[in-house]
Amino acid sequence: MKTITCLALAGLGLALSGCATVINGTEQNFAFDSDPQGAQVTLSNGAGCETPCSLELRRKYDLRADFKKDGYEPTYVLVQSRTGGAMAGNILLGGVIGGVVDASNGATNYLAPEPLAVRLAKLGSGEQAMLLGKDGAPVKAVNAHNDEVREDVAETIGAQAAGLTTTSAGGSQ
Repeated sequence: MKTITCLALAGLGLALSGCATVINGTEQNFAFDSDPQGAQVTLSNGAGCETPCSLELRRKYDLRADFKKDGYEPTYVLVQSRTGGAMAGNILLGGVIGGVVDASNGATNYLAPEPLAVRLAKLGSGEQAMLLGKDGAPVKAVNAHNDEVREDVAETIGAQAAGLTTTSAGGSQ
């Protein structure tokens, strides 16, 4: 009888915690890099590091990452919290309660783009900062990425931080 009770409680605990919470957790090890390396990264949540580096970040929250390095144009990248595929599987396997738990704590989300690698533009060069892929090749201009996610991210970090107002701090896009 004790064994059945323990198994029932363990199953209830798993269902109430949500499958993605158990598998993914609510934080993501998020990598930052820059070309050239040694850029100071400051996040809208107050965290920061010098590239290359990684930080444990909450999956649930959008962020702004400001990159600064002497001799290069300051730039920022909007980091978006996106819903991942774990949500559909969670509802099928873990039920509605698990899905609600995971959605509310952000465990089904992931931060993008990740890794966040930026090729900085030299001061006065007229070039744009570029997002780099995992292979180090340019993927798209930072300002094009920011334009794609700006309105969504502005809902959580604010219009000014997302660059929707002309008084945005932190340098160019």
